[in-house]
Amino acid sequence: MVTKLTLTVEKATIEKAKSYAKRTGRSLSELVGKYLETITLDEKPVISSKLKGIVGAVKLPDDFDEETAIREYFENKHL
Repeated sequence: MVTKLTLTVEKATIEKAKSYAKRTGRSLSELVGKYLETITLDEKPVISSKLKGIVGAVKLPDDFDEETAIREYFENKHL
């Protein structure tokens, strides 16, 4: 079921997002919807065998927060 959503966002951000949506052949509604789906996933992403092969090659800080890093990545990617 599709429902209308009203958001309050900085005008410059909206213009950049509209431009990005147009360049990528998507609607702004689609971008926002996909973003909301992404940040609300309860599952961890599936790791490919190639990626599993390099696990441990990078040492992360003890206080590294994977969920925050993933959320920030998608926020920057989609804005």
